[in-house]
Amino acid sequence: MQTGLYIVGTPIGNLSDMSPRAVEVLKNVDLIAAEDTRVFAKLAARFDIKTPRVSCHEHNERDVIPDLIEKLQTGISVAAVSDAGMPGVSDPGFRLVRAAREAGLPVYVVPGPVAAISALVLSGFPTDRFTFCGFFDEKKLRDDNKIRHTIIYYESPNRIMTTIAALNRVMPERKIAVVREITKIHEETIIGYPADLLHIEPPRGEIVIVVSPAPDHKMSDEEISEIINDITSETSTKSAAADLAKRAGISKKEAYKRMLNKGNA
Repeated sequence: MQTGLYIVGTPIGNLSDMSPRAVEVLKNVDLIAAEDTRVFAKLAARFDIKTPRVSCHEHNERDVIPDLIEKLQTGISVAAVSDAGMPGVSDPGFRLVRAAREAGLPVYVVPGPVAAISALVLSGFPTDRFTFCGFFDEKKLRDDNKIRHTIIYYESPNRIMTTIAALNRVMPERKIAVVREITKIHEETIIGYPADLLHIEPPRGEIVIVVSPAPDHKMSDEEISEIINDITSETSTKSAAADLAKRAGISKKEAYKRMLNKGNA
């Protein structure tokens, strides 16, 4: 192995996604810096990786990174892995890469699965421009809504329904895809407007939310009629009109008029 730091992507669920190159690198480097050595031990056992390892995670990396840089400067090779996916993408790793770059050390990448990109592809939403915002933060949601192209979030199952409700308040006109358990047995993609997903069975497992781009054109009467038909009859006319106004990009007055016409039809 050439001396330097190797950033190694590992499977996000299905161990069959482990690449032959990733296995080769992890077997042949001098040291592995793992986010959680106990989690990595399962992967190591599957692929017979016996390389020495140290823990390097968000709580200890400030102390561990200087020691890793010193080791790299002596000419050894180090591989960095997270618990799943690509190190540095909402996982520890970028600080180690930055330190290696600042020290003038070689850095290599061994690509692997990324949950954010996999969910984006599964959603069917536009991929030409997108913004990954990491883990969902409701405090930043109104600013995020200024992003008019596709948005990607990570979320935990215990907060997902609260998050969908927040998206319904701020981005009701933008479809979302709730993608869970990517590459695993129970992989599932649920797509709809936030209002459509408020009463679904709470998804379990690892979750990625993909938000479609904001509408950039005025909807036709036919499209508006489809939204009106989607809005539940249990909602008050005023609330339904507010929902329609946001989703269709029309005034509240116009939306209220259309909802009344629906009721009189």
